[in-house]
Amino acid sequence: MKMDSELLLSPAIFLAEEEEADMSDWNLPLAFMKKRHSEKIEGSKALAQSWRMKDRMKTVSVALVLCLNVGVDPPDVVKTSPCARLECWIDPLSMSPQKALETIGANLQKQYENWQPRARYKQSLDPTVDEVKKLCTSLRRNAKEERVLFHYNGHGVPRPTVNGEIWVFNKNYTQYIPLSVYDLQTWMGSPSIFVYDCSNAGIIVKSFKQFALQREQELEVAAINPNHPLAQMPLPPSMKNCIQLAACEASELLPMNPDLPADLFTSCLTTPIKIALRWFCMQKSAKLVPGVTLDLIEKIPGRLNDRRTPLGELNWIFTAITDTIAWNVLPRDLFQKLFRQDLLVASLFRNFLLAERIMRSYNCTPVSSPRLPPTYMHAMWQAWDLAVDICLSQLPTIIEEGTAFRHSPFFAEQLTAFQVWLTMGVENRNPPEQLPIVLQVLLSQVHRLRALDLLGRFLDLGPWAVSLALSVGIFPYVLKLLQSSARELRPLLVFIWAKILAVDSSCQADLVKDNGHKYFLSVLADPYMPAEHRTMAVFILAVIVNSYTTGQEACLQGNLIAICLEQLSDPHPLLRQWVAVCLGRIWQNFDSARWCGVRDSAHEKLYSLLSDPIPEVRCAAVFALGTFVGNSAERTDHSTTIDHNVAMMLAQLINDGSPVVRKELVVALSHLVVQYESNFCTVALQFMEEEKNYAVPSTANTLEPGNLTPVRDSPAIPRLRSVNSYTNIRAATTARNLNKSLQNLNLNEEGGPVAFSPGNLSTSSSASSTLGSPDNDEYILSFETIDKMRRVSSYSSLNSLIGVSFNSVYTQIWRVLLHLAADPFPEVSDLAMKVLNSIAYKATMNARPQRILDSGSLTQSAPASPTSKGAHIHQAGGSPPMPSASSSSLTNEVPKPPTRGEQPPTRPPYTPTLGGQAPHSHQFPRTRKMFDKGPSGSEQAGDDADDPGGHKAYMNANLSTGLCDWSAKYFAQPVMKIPEEHDVESQVRKEREWRFLRNARIRKQSQRITQRGVTRLDDQIFINRNPGVPSVVKFHPFNPCIAVADKDSICFWDWEKAERLDYFYNGNPRYTRITAMEYLNGHDYSLLLTATDDGALRIWKNFADQRNPEMVTAWQGLSDMLPTTRGLARRVSIYLDRSKGQGGAGMVVDWEQETGLLMTSGDVRVIRIWDTEREMKVQDIPTGADSCVTSLSCDSQRSLIAAGLGDGSVRLYDRRMGANECRVMTYREHSSWVVKAHLQKQTDGKVISVSVDGDVRFFELRSPDSVNVLQTVKGLTALDIHPQANLFACGSMNQFIAVYNSNGDVISNIKYYDGFMGQRIGAISCLAFHPYWPHLAVGSNDYYMSIYSAEKRLR
Repeated sequence: MKMDSELLLSPAIFLAEEEEADMSDWNLPLAFMKKRHSEKIEGSKALAQSWRMKDRMKTVSVALVLCLNVGVDPPDVVKTSPCARLECWIDPLSMSPQKALETIGANLQKQYENWQPRARYKQSLDPTVDEVKKLCTSLRRNAKEERVLFHYNGHGVPRPTVNGEIWVFNKNYTQYIPLSVYDLQTWMGSPSIFVYDCSNAGIIVKSFKQFALQREQELEVAAINPNHPLAQMPLPPSMKNCIQLAACEASELLPMNPDLPADLFTSCLTTPIKIALRWFCMQKSAKLVPGVTLDLIEKIPGRLNDRRTPLGELNWIFTAITDTIAWNVLPRDLFQKLFRQDLLVASLFRNFLLAERIMRSYNCTPVSSPRLPPTYMHAMWQAWDLAVDICLSQLPTIIEEGTAFRHSPFFAEQLTAFQVWLTMGVENRNPPEQLPIVLQVLLSQVHRLRALDLLGRFLDLGPWAVSLALSVGIFPYVLKLLQSSARELRPLLVFIWAKILAVDSSCQADLVKDNGHKYFLSVLADPYMPAEHRTMAVFILAVIVNSYTTGQEACLQGNLIAICLEQLSDPHPLLRQWVAVCLGRIWQNFDSARWCGVRDSAHEKLYSLLSDPIPEVRCAAVFALGTFVGNSAERTDHSTTIDHNVAMMLAQLINDGSPVVRKELVVALSHLVVQYESNFCTVALQFMEEEKNYAVPSTANTLEPGNLTPVRDSPAIPRLRSVNSYTNIRAATTARNLNKSLQNLNLNEEGGPVAFSPGNLSTSSSASSTLGSPDNDEYILSFETIDKMRRVSSYSSLNSLIGVSFNSVYTQIWRVLLHLAADPFPEVSDLAMKVLNSIAYKATMNARPQRILDSGSLTQSAPASPTSKGAHIHQAGGSPPMPSASSSSLTNEVPKPPTRGEQPPTRPPYTPTLGGQAPHSHQFPRTRKMFDKGPSGSEQAGDDADDPGGHKAYMNANLSTGLCDWSAKYFAQPVMKIPEEHDVESQVRKEREWRFLRNARIRKQSQRITQRGVTRLDDQIFINRNPGVPSVVKFHPFNPCIAVADKDSICFWDWEKAERLDYFYNGNPRYTRITAMEYLNGHDYSLLLTATDDGALRIWKNFADQRNPEMVTAWQGLSDMLPTTRGLARRVSIYLDRSKGQGGAGMVVDWEQETGLLMTSGDVRVIRIWDTEREMKVQDIPTGADSCVTSLSCDSQRSLIAAGLGDGSVRLYDRRMGANECRVMTYREHSSWVVKAHLQKQTDGKVISVSVDGDVRFFELRSPDSVNVLQTVKGLTALDIHPQANLFACGSMNQFIAVYNSNGDVISNIKYYDGFMGQRIGAISCLAFHPYWPHLAVGSNDYYMSIYSAEKRLR
């Protein structure tokens, strides 16, 4: 019982907490959570559209065979008295037998003509076998492949036989002659439809099927064995495509009720309204409608095909109801075949549903083949009865008093039912029954607007709804409506068409054929249309011109280019995006459109979008400019100049913050490369020559000219589990530890403070580059070559080369591509690698084919590798090895150094050493034919000299980003639905609420502790050995999770449970290291930002849980980082470097969640501010100093940034001011490197700064001198300041940590780890406070990572 009372109390406690909880988290913006970050950028899988009638058919000929023999009843049927007499509503006994027969025949023809007036009708009255044969064969001959109808009335002959015969007459009517259904099949051929109105008609259907089966078997025999006697005969036609309607089952007789016509089945099929009304009057319920008699029914005013009259309206309602029943009950493909393929068949089957309902009430079951599920009990029949009731109840007054006819509320009510379905329903349920009725309503002007509105809302539910509506047959209706000039329909039609084309773009042809594109051009050109409707119109036009020449020509004549250019500066971003896509598509491979664009200076107008705040718009502009230069028509000087201008404009996007833009940029430049291939080949050769001649003191790098084909079978190295785009190291402890132990052997590079410069480095890296993954040998230019080219080209004597001038456009673009090949985002670098290699391949093929072919020495695949063992060990330990498709499993063998005396026959291949950022060939399976099979694999290396034409296609075809198709998905997905995050009941929202409550609780509880004051901070709550030397640590603000970065990987620990959550590779090149980390969106869905000292920023998601970490985005935050020292053991040498005032700070960042701004700086002379919402650089603040920035701290409330610099100065910037006056204060009291500058967040917050010498200074913002100075330990390597608790901690070279309070009193000195051995702490490499709790995380050079906290009683 006690438990229960506690449980009852707890929610109340929680609620009280919730009330006072601050919910400030709701107002914080989220970074990098847009669709382009969370989804794969690709179009949706095209649904196979089955709605189009592949084989529309007409019934062109009708045989009406009547065997009535008026006046003589057949012997095998005993008729009642009185009996049903009427045939085609005529009493045959009311006139002479011959006249009766002819009148009935003529009437039957009229009844059929109501449904299909254009067919050829042939009557055959009381015929002989020959007459039937002649009739059928002549109709089939004339009909060719179209459908023929055979109507058989057998009321005057015996019933069909079990042997499959129906009866006709002999010439003088003395005998009944059997006619085999088999013969009938042969004469009628296929496709045909048969109607049998006679007793036991089901027998015919059964026989028909047996004979059809027999025919199939005969055809098979004849096909297998040509000598078989069957094969000699003319082949019997296949009866696959035949439809049969029979009045009753095999054992049933037709009803003989005198109130009914004798041909009840024919009446239902050909005069449904008349028979339905009569039948209604014969039911008991008809007594509820006073004054309605059978005579009155005959007088219903109106015509069947005039929907405004009572009779026409009933017919219309009947069509809608039977169509709806069929659509709801039948399988989709059967519905298409019977109700949409052929007008007459559709009418007969709709009426067949009525026949089933009426005849079953007289114990007769009509049969069809293909068989239909029973429909006579369907609920919609009640709606029919009601409509008939309402109509008939008005009849007496209309006929007697001439009052006006009140229209049926049927359609309005059905639309309401549809509306209820739309507003009330859950997602996974049956489709709405009323869909076919909505279709019928489009015919009526009265309800059209409402019907279109509801239809649009239905299509908005997603692609499945569009497919469903198309399968009902909506297409011709909405196509026809485009001819309407009603303005009020425009928004609805544009919406509906956008939905249809987003799901099935093949409708572009239908639109152009019917001039539908003009409708959308006029909507787009109409300035009074709201932006969202113009967006849909331009999307539709973009689909019409997409790879469809007829569409491009039609829209060009419709002045599409001028209309689009006018809207490029529209404030609506989606409109700008699609206008650009539409332009890009209209001139794609269509030269006259391009010249039309040139005349309108379209390319210049598009330039403004290259700096648009929305990344997708920038993408669309790059796409449009890419197809603009990608036209393969003849070049003139004028067009070449334009191409060059466009190329140089595009090149400015090289450091755009969004990878989708940079991917589009590579593709756009690849078009240019294809156009000017020979020029680029020249440039490529020069760069390759230059790269070879770039002196590097290493045997490994001496080139045999021409041997650009990598050697395969390099020794294996330990592999790690791959992360989506890089290499994950979660499971790979063994390999990683092996690496680390090997690394420690190689003391020359690891141990001493040896700073190595890029020149130095390229030696060691190319020396070890043999250890590439086997996939990399598909590239001629490996990542490393490209990286070296990139660095060479910036400061080498390229301009002294003859040929292409140093600054030519081609050289510049080649440089841009080299830069993009080293992009931190793998998909971008991979695309760029493809383009570069494509050209390099061509250049080498064209320049010196002999060289490649005669290097026969390469056929033995010797392990090409340098002979120094050291390099091998270094590689094994350097960075996590490359991913590979072939061996993602863990192999633990150590690479074996080659035996002495095995001189490598060629230079080591350039294989990427950019950790996993190599060509990610494991993600993009390439055809091997491309570059390989070369000398290393086969003697006939000539095979792979692919002809250049084929090669061009290789690069072209593969290069597209899928961005346009991905953007088009927006129109296929629900637009009107509330997004999940705004839906108060959704799971996403509930999880978010939970997180925000947790955050508020943590803020509150930690505040209580820090307000009491922390007197000691040495309680070790966590210690563990990290896989790499910790260089940066960062506490998650609300989870018990800490991120620890070493040189190129990140490890996540749960510090409460003391377990490792994850360890993965960051993917930075081997000569770079991680120098800063930040949690973005820490309050909600956390992402981790890592910054490396080459200026690259990477953002990760799905870490520290059970999923694979994924890169969300990456970009070059600082483009011109010039690192001065990049030793692996930099931390050890920090003190030496810093005291001399040299050394690199790497990259430092500070993140402002509330504004979404990221401040970045480091070994550069500016502080660069990135807006993560727009993914672009918004500001460069010059530091005004000649040394690097070592620390950044910002305060969004006051728009201030404090920066600590390597020269000891601390500078304060106001980012609201211009570049020249934004530095508002400089404090120059430190004499050496500033380790940390911290700007307190309160309104009167001070700047606190600390230098390597250990002097802590407090500055008031407005006074130039410090207000307080404290002296701490000398030789500081790391320091952090607790934002809440007024504590700061210092870590030093001398292997201890000191924690001070704000008065400068030491509250704790930590020198040893807790535990059995009490081992001494190593040199401190990094430390960090938790943003809220009094926890301090410490990483040291001995790989250990520990966390200290205040005493337990406080916590």
